[in-house]
Amino acid sequence: MDVDLRLVRYFTVVAEHGNFGRAATKLHLAQPSLSRQIQRLEAQVGVRLFDRSPQGSSLTEAGQAFLPRARRLLQEAEQAVRTARVAVRPRSVTVGYTEGLVITACVQELRLRHPDGQVRTRHLGWRDTHALAEGRIDALIAYRPLPFFTDGFRVTRLHDESRVLVTSVNHHLANERHVSLRALSDEELVACVSTPVVWSTPKPVGDHPPPPAPAPDDSYEDKLELVATGHCVAIFPAGDRRATAREDIALVPVVDIDPCEVVLVTRADDPNPLLASLEDVARTVLSAGSRQGSDEPSVGGPIPGGAGPVSLSSGHSV
Repeated sequence: MDVDLRLVRYFTVVAEHGNFGRAATKLHLAQPSLSRQIQRLEAQVGVRLFDRSPQGSSLTEAGQAFLPRARRLLQEAEQAVRTARVAVRPRSVTVGYTEGLVITACVQELRLRHPDGQVRTRHLGWRDTHALAEGRIDALIAYRPLPFFTDGFRVTRLHDESRVLVTSVNHHLANERHVSLRALSDEELVACVSTPVVWSTPKPVGDHPPPPAPAPDDSYEDKLELVATGHCVAIFPAGDRRATAREDIALVPVVDIDPCEVVLVTRADDPNPLLASLEDVARTVLSAGSRQGSDEPSVGGPIPGGAGPVSLSSGHSV
């Protein structure tokens, strides 16, 4: 039986969303076209995979039985392609990294250790969650929480990183040597679900009413404008230096909040021989750089006379 893998992927996306309209948007297809493609797959398989209703789409018993094997089939196909590519390019690795992280020293050391290899980098935005699964990168260096499920991936902790308060230079805490979360008791802090950044809900400044709360599609720069004008504050990983370029932004270490975790993510079954070396380099170089970059009290430890580290539970994405 010849089953079109493209149709199998469409099936898994519809199953994930439970709705043809949302799945069509995700796949950048017209909904009628997606419906026809699923009908083609059902004809190839010989059974009905979805029960369709005005409220959405649900898997039939046959669809429920097909789904885990369909996912496994797609994973096996991706692995076959990666294995073939590695056989042709055994000395090449592409390292992805997310916003706020600097991996220059790590990449330089890897190139020194493997002068005959090809080490490439790819900067990823927070919306680009499939680069590793799709084989566009071979490894990802990122902060937790990760914006994708880690089934089929190997996640290696590299080091913990302290956090800093990001605020307007006119904020009453801007000139403090360090602060605790108790000093931010009048701020409504909201942890993002897919990044380590914490933003506060905007509030009025003087006679000016509060602007609208940040939306999921707002850019980092849009939200940083709210910080610079004093309408909100944020808590960043200490290694995220994107705000340091602005003279109207101040950074103050936070001493009683759980640190961020920096991790290396690879595909669990990837045979690329450079990945083991990358892990060793990343552990050594990035951890050392994190320690050298922090001259303030260790974040995550209790402050004298105060409570221990505080965990912020994830709220809605901002």
